Amino acid sequence: MTGTGSEPLRFEADPFDPDPRPLHRHGSVQSHDHTLEEPHKLVHTSRFGPSALITPANAITAARLLTTPVLVVLVAVGGTGWAPFVVALVIGATDVMDGWVSRRQGATRSGAFLDPLADKVAVLSVLFALAARNQVAWWPVGLIAAREVAMSVYRSLMGRRGVSIPARFSAKLKAWVQGIAILLALTPPVAPHRVVIETGMWVAVAFTLVTGLQYMVDGARAARSAAARGSVTHPGRR
Repeated sequence: MTGTGSEPLRFEADPFDPDPRPLHRHGSVQSHDHTLEEPHKLVHTSRFGPSALITPANAITAARLLTTPVLVVLVAVGGTGWAPFVVALVIGATDVMDGWVSRRQGATRSGAFLDPLADKVAVLSVLFALAARNQVAWWPVGLIAAREVAMSVYRSLMGRRGVSIPARFSAKLKAWVQGIAILLALTPPVAPHRVVIETGMWVAVAFTLVTGLQYMVDGARAARSAAARGSVTHPGRR
């Protein structure tokens, strides 16, 4: 919020706010309160509640899950090439699309679960296929896989305790770095240059491990905060 002298106050929207409603001006203050604006002036409204399952965003995520086996087969059978490169690019585009749609039509709990699941399935499946063909080394693939599995277990355990860990932009950046590393390995002109591919993979490993550490630190901080409020639950205790 800013305001100096006679300048009107402005509340800046968080670009990662799951509430997609735009800020509307009412006098000198912008507000999320829909009662301040006439309905026909609202640009974006949330169409789906948090418990919704069948949504356009989830349909796009499901399409990403269903397309992943196609990419894995292309890589396993033929290795690198323009066909798997294009399919991988399409899968990456669906990741952008479902997030865009979700922010405009309403974030859901099912989407919050399915989207990272689809990302992990796509990334790990393709990396295993590339490693099986000796087009990338197993070491970086193993480290990325171990981190993703460990973080999924950690998130599940923290969720059972009622602890919510806020998302970081670096996690999305990590996914993009992983995607770029995969695209480099699939690109025919780049594939023969092992040094380039391995460099891309190890950069992806660095982002993956650092964000994993950040997530654990954020989880510990969130757990302490929840414990101070008395909102931590203990599975198995009555």
